[in-house]
Amino acid sequence: MLILAVETSTPRSSVALVDRDGIVATAGLGVPRRHGEFVGSAVKFCLDQAGRSADDVTGVATGTGPGLYTGLRVGMAFAQAFAQAQRLPVVGLSGLDVLGHSMRHSDCPVYAMIDARRGQVFWARYDRVPGGVQRAGELRVGSADDLAAELMSVGSDVLVVGDGVDPNRDVLADAGIDLDHHTDRAPLASDLAMLARPLFMREETSRPGELTAIYLRRVDAQIGWQERGRLQGGSAR
Repeated sequence: MLILAVETSTPRSSVALVDRDGIVATAGLGVPRRHGEFVGSAVKFCLDQAGRSADDVTGVATGTGPGLYTGLRVGMAFAQAFAQAQRLPVVGLSGLDVLGHSMRHSDCPVYAMIDARRGQVFWARYDRVPGGVQRAGELRVGSADDLAAELMSVGSDVLVVGDGVDPNRDVLADAGIDLDHHTDRAPLASDLAMLARPLFMREETSRPGELTAIYLRRVDAQIGWQERGRLQGGSAR
């Protein structure tokens, strides 16, 4: 088993290779809006570092959003094209779920929070369960005030993770949210691959053409339908 993972839904894109034993190689990009230049060369770099070739890859995992429209589509299109060329199964997972999984050892509820721009954030809550975390409810989009109100109603300590915290720090702090231990990070391809690995092992996979982008906002979904031809089989929800 060798899983190629691609995560480009935020400015901090990443690529990773994971096998049965764990992470084999990773590459990350800290420069915003250069996803198209990064992904192909990063995949080659990871394969070279691992001493593998494209023919060794057995599955492709990709982030499906929600996130920044352009970056998200670049990663999904690359994952789809690579998987189609190699005749491989795919697994698509939300970046919020990836962030929640990355904080699976937290003793308190985890809120994954991604900057959605336009004064909004994407978020979801994750509770610890045996073996990991489980999402509580749906993926959400709204203002930072909306999320702050939800956090105030929890009635216990929470851990907030994601790149949506810093742009909205004042709103969250004014609501009494303790941000001393928050984690500012993007969904990572290595975490995506580790979360997807059991799905590949259980053969809970999809065909490349079945990849579905998660937009949450109507305007992004409308753009997705208008640009649908750029990602064969892509749809919005």
